[in-house]
Amino acid sequence: SLFENYCRSLCVDPATLTIVTDGQCPLRQCLQPEASNKELELPPQYNRFCDLRKDVARHYRAGDSKFTSIQEILTFLDMPESGDTSFFGKEFKDMVNILQRMIHDGYKFDVIETVQLHLEPGICSKNEEVDSNCVVRARGLPWQSSDQDIARFFIGLNVAKGGVALCLSSVGRRNGEALVRFTNSEHRDMALKRHKHHIGPRYIEVYRATGEDFVNVAGGSNNEAQAFLTKGANVIIRMRGLPYDCTAKQVIEFFEQGEPPCHVMDGEQGLLFVRKPDGRSTGDAFVLFRDESDAPKALARHRETIGTRYIELFRSTTAEVQQVLNRTMESYEQQPIIPPPLQVPLLPQHIITSGTRKDCIRLRGLPYEAQVEHILEFLGEHAKNIVFQGVHMVYNSQGQPSGEAFIQMDCETSAFSAAQLRHHRYMSFGKKQRYIEVFQCSGEDMNLVLSGGLAQPPQLSPVAQMPPAPAKPMLSPGGLGGYVMPRPLVYWPYPSPPVSPPHQHLVIMCPDQTFPPPMDQPWGVGCMGTIMPPLCPPIHPSNPA
Repeated sequence: SLFENYCRSLCVDPATLTIVTDGQCPLRQCLQPEASNKELELPPQYNRFCDLRKDVARHYRAGDSKFTSIQEILTFLDMPESGDTSFFGKEFKDMVNILQRMIHDGYKFDVIETVQLHLEPGICSKNEEVDSNCVVRARGLPWQSSDQDIARFFIGLNVAKGGVALCLSSVGRRNGEALVRFTNSEHRDMALKRHKHHIGPRYIEVYRATGEDFVNVAGGSNNEAQAFLTKGANVIIRMRGLPYDCTAKQVIEFFEQGEPPCHVMDGEQGLLFVRKPDGRSTGDAFVLFRDESDAPKALARHRETIGTRYIELFRSTTAEVQQVLNRTMESYEQQPIIPPPLQVPLLPQHIITSGTRKDCIRLRGLPYEAQVEHILEFLGEHAKNIVFQGVHMVYNSQGQPSGEAFIQMDCETSAFSAAQLRHHRYMSFGKKQRYIEVFQCSGEDMNLVLSGGLAQPPQLSPVAQMPPAPAKPMLSPGGLGGYVMPRPLVYWPYPSPPVSPPHQHLVIMCPDQTFPPPMDQPWGVGCMGTIMPPLCPPIHPSNPA
C-alpha cells in the first residue's frame, strides 16, 4: 500500500508501528468489516491499536468521563484547536497535538487494543455465569451459516471463546438464530449497531439477550460431550442420515477415501455418535478435524453415500454438540407416560400472509428430503419472483415434512405463471424423480389450510371434494366411544438443514358436522381428522419413489 511504501521510504518497518485511533469505531466498525466484505487481508498492524480517548481518560484520571470526540478532549485539556480548514487535516493535527502533550507529560502508550480475527473454540458449562451485558441474539441467519460465518459478521469485535451458539428448534434443526457472547460490554454495544447489516442478501437482526439465554443454549453437563470437545479440534462436522448400524470404521473410511482425502482427528476417538438413552442410534454423529483446512475437504463429501444411504454434512459448533446431546436426554426424561391433550397449534402470524389476492403458490408431492434450495432449483426462473423469506416449508407437530410448501410471490401474475408452467413437472432428488403439483392460491387459502380450514378449495386440489370418512370409534371398557386424535399441523418459519424422517399424514381442522361426536361429547364440538389420500401423486413406474 502507499502507506507502507511511505514508511519504508523513511526506513521504518510498518509492522513495528502502532496505530492510534480516535475511539474504537474507525478500525472495529469501519475498516475491518469493509475489508472482510471485500475479502481483503489487512496487514498485521491494523489488528492492534491504541484508543486515544481511553488513553487520555486513563492518564489524566478523567474518572467516569467518556470522551466522544477530539473536541471534547481538547476542551478537557484546555488546548486550542488546529486552524486547518479541512475536516481530516484538522482531526489529524489535533490528534498529533494531543499525543505530543501526553508524551511530554510522561505517558507511555503501552495499553494495546487487539482485533480478534478468528473465533476460538471453547466450552460453556451449565453452571457458568455469563454477564448479560455481553450477549446479543442474531436473528434471520441463513440456515447453512456456521459459527465462523457469524463471527465473521461481527468481525472487528472480540467474541469470547466458544461464544457463538446456534439455536436449535425443539426437533433439533437450526432456526435461523444464534446467541453471541463478547469479551466485554463495549463490544456488545458495538454489535447492536450492526442491526440489519447483511450476510449476503439477508439482513440480520441483532438484539440484546441475557447470560441465562446463552447458558441455556450453549451450556452442557454431558460428560461424554465435555471429553469429546476438549480434544482441541478446530473443526467439527455434523453428519446426518447415517445407517443405524454404521460403525466408526465406516465413517473414517468415508472421509479418507474422498478426493481430496481428510483424516479424522484421533481416529475413532474423534467420533461421537448421538444415541438415545436406550443406546439406539439416531443417525447423527459429530466428527473432529484438526485444522481449518480440513473443513472444505470434509464438506466436499456432502451427499456421498455410506452403503445405500446418502450422508448430509454440516459445519457444527461446540454449543450444537451439547444442545443435541442435551435434547436427546431431555426428550427421553420429559416424555409423559400419558400423552398430553391435543392443542391447536399457534401459527406465526407475522409469516403467513392474508387477503384474497392469489399471489401465492402451493407445492404438493415434494420429497420429504426436499429443502428450500431444491424448491428454488425446481422453480427455475420463477424463483426470482419470490418475496423475501417467502418459501415456507410445512411440517407436522413432530417436526416431520408433510410434502408441501407455500410460496409467496411478488404478484398474482408471477404466481399464475409459476403454477401454469411448473405444474406436474419433475423434481429430481438423488435417484428419486417426483412430479410436483403446483397450484395458485391466496393468503386466505394458506391460512385456511395451515390454521385448520374447513375444506380445501377446488383450485388447491385436483381430488374430489369429499369429506374423509370418519374413523371407527375405539371403545373404552366403559363403553364410551372416542377417536384417536392425531397431532396437528405446525408451520416451520425458517429454512433448516435437510432431514429424511418417515412420512406422517397431514392434519387439518375439519368442520363440526364432518364427524359425529363421541357419545359423551355434545354436538357442536369439533373433532380432528386426517386426510387419508396421500399428499403425493400415486407411485407409477414413471414416477419412482
